[in-house]
Amino acid sequence: MPASERLGSHLKRAEQALNATKTAVLKPAGLTVAQYGALLHLADNPGISAAALARLCGVTPPTMNTVLKNLQDRDLIARTAHEWHRNVLETRLTDEGHAVLADADARAVRVERALADEFTAEERDTLTGLLARCVTVLEEQRLSP
Repeated sequence: MPASERLGSHLKRAEQALNATKTAVLKPAGLTVAQYGALLHLADNPGISAAALARLCGVTPPTMNTVLKNLQDRDLIARTAHEWHRNVLETRLTDEGHAVLADADARAVRVERALADEFTAEERDTLTGLLARCVTVLEEQRLSP
């Protein structure tokens, strides 16, 4: 089967285009896509552990630790020992982290809106449903090799 007929190729190209565009628009905010994702999830889950944040962001714990170290070096996050579990570090945005996230999120939302505006509401619903079906089938395939 030629690559042009493989759905995986089309999904990968769309993902690459989205990541490349977000990389470009986040650069002036001083963030990578991974850093932006981490800050976005931290804003919704203050105090989350690095391991839980890695799962939310879809990266490995070592990768997340690198992302968090870079964010901490820029004073965008603070990591403190958990009150009861001293081995667990809680991670929270600093005031500067909130400010950088606000700028970056406005940039990323413009990309998401431009993408959404390309489709009618019905097309967006259809696309979302089709992508959800893709995820379901792929997860089933992964679990039953």
